[in-house]
Amino acid sequence: MMTLTPPAPPPRLVFVCRAENDLYRAICSGMKRRFARFDAADPALAAAPKGGSLLLLADGYPIARTAVPEGLAARASERGVRLFLEYPERGPGVRQGAAQTAGWRRAVVASEALPGLPKLRILGLHNFRYAPAAAERADLVAARVAGFDKALFGLPADAAPLLYADAETGTVVATTSLSHFASGRYAPTSAWEPLWQAIVARLQPGAAPVRLRWTPSVAPALGPGGPLPRSAELTALRLSAAWFRNSGMLLDADAARIYDGPAAAWPDRIGPAPPARATGDGSLGLLEGFNAAVEPDGAQPVRWWRRGDCNGEAAGALAMAGLALNDRELTEIGARVGDWYLARSIMAGGDRADPSHPAYGLLGWNDVKLYWGNLDGYGVYYGDDNARAILGMCLAASVLKTDRWDRRILQALFANDRITGPRGFQPDRVDQPDLVRQGWQAYKAAPTVSYSPHYQSYMWACRLWAATRTGHAPFLRVTEKAIREMMEAYPDRWAWVGSAQLERSRMLLCLAWLVRAEDTPEHRGWLRRMAGDLLAHMHPSGAILESLGAPANNLPPPGSNEAYGTAETPIIQTNDDAAADLLYACNFAFLGLHEAAGATRDPYYKEAEDRLAGFLCRAQTRSKAHPALNGVWFRAFDVGGWGYWASNADAGWGAWAVESGWTQTWISAVLAMRRRQTTLWDVTAGSKIGVHLAEVRAEMGGSETQERTQ
Repeated sequence: MMTLTPPAPPPRLVFVCRAENDLYRAICSGMKRRFARFDAADPALAAAPKGGSLLLLADGYPIARTAVPEGLAARASERGVRLFLEYPERGPGVRQGAAQTAGWRRAVVASEALPGLPKLRILGLHNFRYAPAAAERADLVAARVAGFDKALFGLPADAAPLLYADAETGTVVATTSLSHFASGRYAPTSAWEPLWQAIVARLQPGAAPVRLRWTPSVAPALGPGGPLPRSAELTALRLSAAWFRNSGMLLDADAARIYDGPAAAWPDRIGPAPPARATGDGSLGLLEGFNAAVEPDGAQPVRWWRRGDCNGEAAGALAMAGLALNDRELTEIGARVGDWYLARSIMAGGDRADPSHPAYGLLGWNDVKLYWGNLDGYGVYYGDDNARAILGMCLAASVLKTDRWDRRILQALFANDRITGPRGFQPDRVDQPDLVRQGWQAYKAAPTVSYSPHYQSYMWACRLWAATRTGHAPFLRVTEKAIREMMEAYPDRWAWVGSAQLERSRMLLCLAWLVRAEDTPEHRGWLRRMAGDLLAHMHPSGAILESLGAPANNLPPPGSNEAYGTAETPIIQTNDDAAADLLYACNFAFLGLHEAAGATRDPYYKEAEDRLAGFLCRAQTRSKAHPALNGVWFRAFDVGGWGYWASNADAGWGAWAVESGWTQTWISAVLAMRRRQTTLWDVTAGSKIGVHLAEVRAEMGGSETQERTQ
């Protein structure tokens, strides 16, 4: 005779918390029952059944520790009630003293007692606070560890307890808040039900497992499976365009006062987001984006920089999106951003507008002086940043059918050309004090080489574009020579700046435009080889997964726990980590594949571009709780867990970073070009920039440039 096992009884839980507490709402929804809830511990204990459990949750987190009445543990023991204390002022093992700030510490599973969460699994609690405590054995600890989702180098000796059970009383203590997982955007999303199942199982042995049901406050637009809605790309474009209006990135007068005032004192100019009412019209430029650090309430601080590349790119993306969406106001915002950037900001003015200065014609990195000690941030020149600003401004000018920026754009092209050596490479970075001391002629004569497409290839794309628009043959000749040397160095001698896909994706644009400028079998072969090696890492979802370059590269993953958070790094720790980078790879691959498809008419590139477009539509955010984060693409996407997650070691630009340029702009621009069935090359084909060639060459040493390339 078969003996039927009776179902496990439901857990008997009583809560002390607000009605809107994340755990309370999720557990009531998941269990389809309303658990008893009180505002204070004493009446809650009086109502708790024998054998039940009382959970005191941290409503005051992170500011106030949870009050625990004197003698509560003894009275609970007498009634046969087990306690859960979250972020408590007192309790077993809890010490007196101020709460600690996590800094670069992360939450790590430290035992085998949490089913579904293996030992050394990393969890993201986002800038958490924790009470000092001592515990012989903790199940969850705070520790500075390197790794993607596992602490690769183990736990350091100074790991601090976050979750433990007192052996004598059975009280479970969380020294931080584990219940604010939804509002605090704890990651990964899939970890929080098994964690709470393990906690409740310890409080209620033999009870049925709890179920949690909640909607993450910031989530991907679509899951990994199922057909993509026909309107997905249009929806993604509309939301990304709306983000520029709603995010506060476009400065208004109030935000500009913050920019020039309080923001100057914030470390690295990272501070609270602009006021919600901020609705700039573009005439004061736009901010860089959101810093990767997420606050305990789920908000993100802002990087209060007006960067040249971000503004130039945004001018083009906004203009192109306005054209595709038939939104004149959006296009005009792009025009005003472009006017602020090239006509009024010090990034395009000052020394860079002085014909006698060696920086004449260059575009500064940002508009803030005295950055990094006595080095002027606006006097830093990256060829890549100049190139993306130029591309964005060329796009804006063409959409707007204006020539008002043409001369300044051509000056920037020649200014970068005259700090480019005879092999066609320019330094990855030039600082103005060195430029003043040596003069641009020293850079022009130096046999500079840098086998990093990240730093070199977009300026090559600009020169190829300019060669066809102006007829200036040296731009084409020196660029083809440099690209040839770069391809001959591939892959063994490339400087993989931390990521193989970063470099490959960056190379696609110049190779596609080389086919436009000189369509030869060899040039098509280079493009196909680069795309093939990149697309070998395309996930079935359409994401392009990261892989590491050679170990000796200058941006490797952290090599120890102590190195975590000390430098810019990849978002993966090993090649087994399945994550896509939307700041350094997927965004530029999207543009590169789009231009390759247009240049070759080869369906190979179009099919890959379509798959990547599908992934980007799915990975774009949706958020009612955080309107400023609705319609964005965070840097890192974990395709295995289908959410925003990665090694967050990169100082400032970690997994949850949002860049107003780079990512938002080029994904938006390509979506807009796809809607208009055009390409960046074609939409800018009518440029009349060449009318300024003779004048700009004469004032910037163009004749010498021609002589050295013959």
